Amino acid sequence: MNQADSIVIIGGGPVGAVLALSLQQKGVPFTLLEARAKGASHSDTRALALSHGSRLILEKLNIWSEIEAQATAIKTIHISQRGGFGRTKLQAAEHQLPALGYVLPYGVLTKALDSRLDLNHVLYEAVATEVRHESTEAEVFFKQADSEVCINSPLAVIADGGRSLDNIPNIERETKDYGHDALVSKVKTELPHANIAYERFTPTGPMALLPNGERDFSLVWTGEKAKIDTLMALSDADFLNALHTAFGDRVGQFLSIQKRNRFPLKLSTLKASVTPHLAIIGNAAQTMHPVAGQGFNVGLRDAETLAKLLIHAPKAQWGSEPMLQEYQKLRARDAKGSLKFTDSLLEIFSNDLIGVSGARGFGLGALSLLRPAREFLVGKMSYGK
Repeated sequence: MNQADSIVIIGGGPVGAVLALSLQQKGVPFTLLEARAKGASHSDTRALALSHGSRLILEKLNIWSEIEAQATAIKTIHISQRGGFGRTKLQAAEHQLPALGYVLPYGVLTKALDSRLDLNHVLYEAVATEVRHESTEAEVFFKQADSEVCINSPLAVIADGGRSLDNIPNIERETKDYGHDALVSKVKTELPHANIAYERFTPTGPMALLPNGERDFSLVWTGEKAKIDTLMALSDADFLNALHTAFGDRVGQFLSIQKRNRFPLKLSTLKASVTPHLAIIGNAAQTMHPVAGQGFNVGLRDAETLAKLLIHAPKAQWGSEPMLQEYQKLRARDAKGSLKFTDSLLEIFSNDLIGVSGARGFGLGALSLLRPAREFLVGKMSYGK
């Protein structure tokens, strides 16, 4: 198969699909390789935290109106620390925004995106096995139905979370293992959430409760692996009691919990280098701690930026070194800034050193009084600025 004029996108999750749909709407040819079967992700109930900026991206693609009814708006973000004074609130109305963010099931978004894609350009159950980058093009090898196929392309885009990177030489990555895991689930509470998201910092790691439904919250509770081992082993009743002890009374009692899952936490980023005819976006390019919910939204901004460059560049420049250098230049501040932002929050808030709790409390109190500081924080979370 030779599709030398087609952009090849490896990975059909939301980041890859946003890139594909952006290109499709402007007539840029593409081939999307998705390892899963068609529709396999549509029943996935994992929660995605969308920023206001991500809503704007989806509005431009005419996707938002289709999914808005199933999204839960975050009107207020309540930030506090356990065992110390000081708190602050970020409110959408103060910043003239309809919401600070939204919580949406993963499957709802992928189903809406998939429904708009031209299936003539999507290959399902196509597993990329190797990517070679030559001086004039990329070669993408994949398996589908027990056959191995090669596509030649001016630009191969890795958007599969990094699964394909193992088969690409000379790609270097910097990593930081936090030694922590995240426990994720969904809990039902006694009191309605009133569209408030809670970010609570504890000495062992941050926890977040994100409104997701009428009286439900998506829970992200991070901590050392041994602590998460203990929490995973508890009965539902004991776990809900432990959660109430750690979180407090703001939403009343925790009434029930769905299945608990966990995943390891790390910071990971690619070392700055340009490989002609190869672009890496989303979690494949940078992985960050879930505190402040930045990772997925940074990935959507990757896709939007790359799409704009491809749409406006002559075909002869697709995948060229100058074009990819421009892409890196445009994305460097947002990606590096978001990594540093999340990592700094952990350094400041996730420890119990003597005297630090008081300083954190003072900082949270000051944030509640300083509008410019709140505007900076909201801008960072909404747009990566």
